[in-house]
Amino acid sequence: MDSHSFSFVPLLIVVSIAFLVPLLLTRFRRLGIPVVVGEILAGIILGRSGLGLVEETEMLEILSILGFSLLMFLSGLEIDFSSILRGTTNSQNGWLDRFVQNPFALGGVLFLLTFGGALLTAMLVHKLDLVSEPWIIALVLSTTSLGVVVPVLKERGYLGNPYGQSILAAAIIADFASILAISIYVLLRSNGLTLDILLILVLFAVFVAVHRLTALFQKHLPTEGLLEKLASPTSQIKLRGAIALALVFIALAESLGIENILGAFLAGVILSMASRSSTSALREKLDGIGYGFFIPIFFVMVGVRFDLPSLLGSREAITIVPFLLVAAYLIKVLPALLLSRLYSWRETFAAGFLLSSRLSLIIAAAAIGFQLGVISPALNSSIILVAIITCTLSPIAFNLLMGGETVKKDKILIVGGHPMADLLVKQFNHHDLITERVTIKASSVDEPTPGNLIPQQQITEALRAGGIEQVKTLIALDEHDDLNLRICRQATQIFGVENVIALVQEPSRNPRFRSLGVRIVNMAYSTALILESMAISKDAFSLAADLDEFQEVREVKVQNPGLHGKKISEIDLPEDVHIPLLLRGGSVLTPDESTLLQSNDIVTLVGDEEHVEAALGMFTIPRA
Repeated sequence: MDSHSFSFVPLLIVVSIAFLVPLLLTRFRRLGIPVVVGEILAGIILGRSGLGLVEETEMLEILSILGFSLLMFLSGLEIDFSSILRGTTNSQNGWLDRFVQNPFALGGVLFLLTFGGALLTAMLVHKLDLVSEPWIIALVLSTTSLGVVVPVLKERGYLGNPYGQSILAAAIIADFASILAISIYVLLRSNGLTLDILLILVLFAVFVAVHRLTALFQKHLPTEGLLEKLASPTSQIKLRGAIALALVFIALAESLGIENILGAFLAGVILSMASRSSTSALREKLDGIGYGFFIPIFFVMVGVRFDLPSLLGSREAITIVPFLLVAAYLIKVLPALLLSRLYSWRETFAAGFLLSSRLSLIIAAAAIGFQLGVISPALNSSIILVAIITCTLSPIAFNLLMGGETVKKDKILIVGGHPMADLLVKQFNHHDLITERVTIKASSVDEPTPGNLIPQQQITEALRAGGIEQVKTLIALDEHDDLNLRICRQATQIFGVENVIALVQEPSRNPRFRSLGVRIVNMAYSTALILESMAISKDAFSLAADLDEFQEVREVKVQNPGLHGKKISEIDLPEDVHIPLLLRGGSVLTPDESTLLQSNDIVTLVGDEEHVEAALGMFTIPRA
């Protein structure tokens, strides 16, 4: 390729715009203007409708297409079907309430109502001779912007609670259904009602097959370990695989005559379903590649192509902008009134306004309509203008309706009945940390119950009772590994807790916890490491002898014959003194209230210094 056949100057200008826009928008932070809106506006100013400094080149066109494909791929990657498929139903409520409480069902109904309203609006616009094809307008108005909804919910801390899940499910289904509907529309428009429509089923069949194969490999082959070995800075095997997966589905969709956006979206969904918390680094790399380079080029070029003269020169286009804008909000806000069964009117209208934001998909639908010749350049510019207005005003309206408070996620939740839990609560309280503790056990029995016998709903209710929506750190401290695993799974996959720690008794279960991104503590192994370090260097763990100014840690051998064979619960220890560890014959045990003491056991006492000193004498040989 001749390096002089093209210029890097237009690309330099576009990349510079992408760099400067976020910096300039910091001056308008209170308005909550999305960065992509700033990129489109900058493109308008510097493109054909403004200063004319940026023109469409072959290089920018290719990079823009790649940016849009990556945007659809990352939109699919945002979807977590495991969270929206788990509805929080309550059998004591009526059928309508149970239905509304299921985010997946609610999202589907909201989209159907939205599409119905959009179709009526499109028919009206068609009768007024403002558009020649009503169906494309209906698809345009039915879209929403997952790229606007997710950041707003995440910033306000609503993404993990039921309210945020309801909004997220509605946005996800609107995105998925819109992409599918647009793909079907293009096939029908291009080829008519022929058997070619069944080609979409081929794409979905490949989607299911790849998903099943991925799950099979993860279950029966050591793929994770192999990929970790190959994941060097120079190979980046996971990143290469993710991009290859996206290109496979994009190329397959293209070869089948289906819109590329559907292929890219499905590839993202596959990676999302196969991904675990441990792949968060991969997602960060994909976000970096997409939002750091390719996707901003796409949005800047949308602004560059914006045809303001055509918009201003068309009376019909100017007339339709306010009409489309009003319709865009009505067809989203009115169906969202279903949420009033669960939430306040303020929250209901806030959700409706946020779901009214439209950006990438509405622009994509308009661009496809323009390529098919059913949308004029002026109408295409009108739709882009509506997208800019809605994705700017909708987050502002949401924030105003929801007020200035955000869901604070700075609390520590301790779940389980392990004896160490009380000690941790006191430790955290001494450091002025907000801490909550809950226990989970079957209500029908008093003795410890295996975690697999406790209903899922009971675990969810206990976590909600502990305020998990406001939790930044969760510590699973039940004495049963299977219950700790279920707690961790809900915390990471449903409620999105950032930092999850679990006590694991059986080291063979460590991989199951690590697959969720959970940090593990094996009591015996951790204690052995501390003892080893203290033996190697007496100063290595000097802090272990004095945790802080409030707590003292001391070890004492059980020499008092009166304690032999006694339960720990039968020992009259001072109020704040606990026994978290017990060393017996070279084995480290985690005692509970029913543990029987034996001669020469070495117990660890933790508590107030004065009280620990008093407790030490209880374990030594009594004086005559």
